[in-house]
Amino acid sequence: MGKGGEKGGESGEPEAQIRFYTWEEIQKHNLRTDKWLVIERKVYNVTKWANRHPGGHRVISHCAGEDATDAFQAFHINPTLVQKFLKPLLIGELAPGEPSQDRDKNSQLVEDFRTLRKTAEDMNLFRANPLFFSLYLGHIIAMEVLAWLMVSYFGTGWITTLILACILTISQAQAGWLQHDFGHLSVFKKSSWNHIVHKFVIGHLKGASANWWNHRHFQHHAKPNIFKKDPDVNMLHIFVLGDTQPVEYGKKKLKYLPYNHQHEYFFLSEYLPCTLPFPLKANHLLFQKTSLKARTRMLLDNYLVSIHLKSQHRETTLGKEKKVHFHRLRFLESHWFVWVTQMNHIPMEIDCEKHRDWLSSQVAATCNIEQSFFNDWFTGHLNFQIEHHLFPTMPRHNFWKVKPLVKSLCAKYGVQYEEKPLGKAFVDIIG
Repeated sequence: MGKGGEKGGESGEPEAQIRFYTWEEIQKHNLRTDKWLVIERKVYNVTKWANRHPGGHRVISHCAGEDATDAFQAFHINPTLVQKFLKPLLIGELAPGEPSQDRDKNSQLVEDFRTLRKTAEDMNLFRANPLFFSLYLGHIIAMEVLAWLMVSYFGTGWITTLILACILTISQAQAGWLQHDFGHLSVFKKSSWNHIVHKFVIGHLKGASANWWNHRHFQHHAKPNIFKKDPDVNMLHIFVLGDTQPVEYGKKKLKYLPYNHQHEYFFLSEYLPCTLPFPLKANHLLFQKTSLKARTRMLLDNYLVSIHLKSQHRETTLGKEKKVHFHRLRFLESHWFVWVTQMNHIPMEIDCEKHRDWLSSQVAATCNIEQSFFNDWFTGHLNFQIEHHLFPTMPRHNFWKVKPLVKSLCAKYGVQYEEKPLGKAFVDIIG
């Protein structure tokens, strides 16, 4: 039950009454129609706001009934601005006797992690290097232009087609890593600028929906490898993952596919996530459940996807060759995408919600790949997956600088920090 209190102002007149809440009461408000969360000991009722949340209603709902301070700091590049939206949602504070962290989390670990983040901010590690991202975008556009020139001057012979497929596969994969940067608001100081360029890169260069990406990817970052919260481990009965899910399927005698062979048909399924209709269909489903402003963003996404299709078609001949070229490109790129994105998460712990602190939950679900110039480029710096998950808005070229601090903190509290060679990471997916 919330407790009331009053503060006296300088004039001696009482200010508005402040309500105090215990964690026991706050944790009850984690339902679809009743959502509270705590940020820096302040309690907010986000029930009505959730559907207007720019990052999607599900990501904020996943934190309901919890201390969302670290998640809030991780996803927003201008917390002061966002506080203006939170102010009307404020309903009270944690009672003075209540700990700042819920569910008996290690308060010292949490405080040390927040100190680490402050250290990274003081080192300017959240400041992007414009030259890095300019050159990165430039080398992608250069490959796209080169592909168009090759078709114009050399036609579509076998040799040209093979070279063209390699060039466009590389450009598309690298555009995928670049859209990831803008999607996480890690390039520009203003969120709006990141959103605009993100739509261009993922919509025009990649042919996918920014809104669809945001809706899924932020859930993944908030609750990585958590069943029913991370869409990346919701495999729609195609795969059973982790240690818990296979046991549950066994008890319920669910067998939609021959799961004892899933390591074999994994190779065949890699093409599916990257096929173009998936994001568009997802956008259509989301369209019916969102505000007018969000619907406008979805229509823009679909328009950019259509432009991407037309530009892809101009680089190929008419008729069947056009479709063959497009699917050849998607096939090659999807293998690159799936192997890189799954190597950091699939071999790690996949389970139900355990309500860990931010550091422990992210490190348990992610692993790093050894650093090298090739690995950095090939993976779009996702070889620093641990640092990326802890600090999603940090520009990727600074991950190596914060890595020693993260490893030191993990060692202090006995949190396993896993790093492996690229080849072993690929093998571990099948394992």
